[in-house]
Amino acid sequence: MTLIMGIFEEGLIYAIMALGVYITYKILDFPDLSVDSTFPMGAALTASAILSGVHPAAALFLSFGAGALAGCVTGFIHVKLKVRDLLSGIIVMTGLYSLNLRIAGGRANVPIFTQETIFENKFLAEHIPHSLSPYAMVLILLVITIMCKVLLDLYLSTKSGYLLRAVGDNEALVTSLAKDKGMVKIVGLAIANGFTAMAGSIYCQHKGFFEISVGTGTMVIGLASVIIGIQLLTPESGSSMFSHLHKKELRPTTAVIIGSIVYKACISAAISMGMEANDLKLITSILFLIILIVSTERRRSVKGHA
Repeated sequence: MTLIMGIFEEGLIYAIMALGVYITYKILDFPDLSVDSTFPMGAALTASAILSGVHPAAALFLSFGAGALAGCVTGFIHVKLKVRDLLSGIIVMTGLYSLNLRIAGGRANVPIFTQETIFENKFLAEHIPHSLSPYAMVLILLVITIMCKVLLDLYLSTKSGYLLRAVGDNEALVTSLAKDKGMVKIVGLAIANGFTAMAGSIYCQHKGFFEISVGTGTMVIGLASVIIGIQLLTPESGSSMFSHLHKKELRPTTAVIIGSIVYKACISAAISMGMEANDLKLITSILFLIILIVSTERRRSVKGHA
């Protein structure tokens, strides 16, 4: 049970980050590597804010805002300074490493074990029934994740959201509508990095510390979650296990959340089979490669049948 709860907890945390990667990778077709630094930025800001007396819930919003600002910088470098998308992300990712250390007071590790968090505070201690205490963390994460998903779905159904979808598929169409495609990209990157930084904030409060290297491989985890969810769990490509369903199709955002949990389950399964925790990055890269190969073969199969 402890293993299952751990899978759901980490899966839901990274699901919020994966929603951001879904925007950049699937909607904007933008390889945004800055998420590897906006994730720990949210954690660094949260640790510093909580130690300074800021309410842990407020730290989530501060982290989202900081991440959105970082996304705007990435977008500005790409759109206004005409730097390639991949390089824009790398520049911001590199610069944020030093900024994150400054936010954390020059320390690479900042513990907050003795501080109140969204998971451990007086309010929860007084109002959560004892029978639900073992599941409180998962329930809180589930509520936050669903809220993020619903808000993203609502945004994508607005005029601005439709423009965001359009700019990834057909930039000329957005220009023909007399809309600034560059600004649309910047907005998309801001939202994506906001979600990523918020996930970093939640991760920090869940683990009880900030560590400068927590963002390493964030992009890979996000991409793996998105690919599992979108390529393998939705009928978008016509080759998924749900392709026979018409009335109960999974929303892409729902599929991404499920994909994150499935991905974490695969990682946990590999470790429980005897692989050491030190091999986590190796397991991640191998699993990501397998996911890419499977999704590529599925696409080829669909094209062959077409």
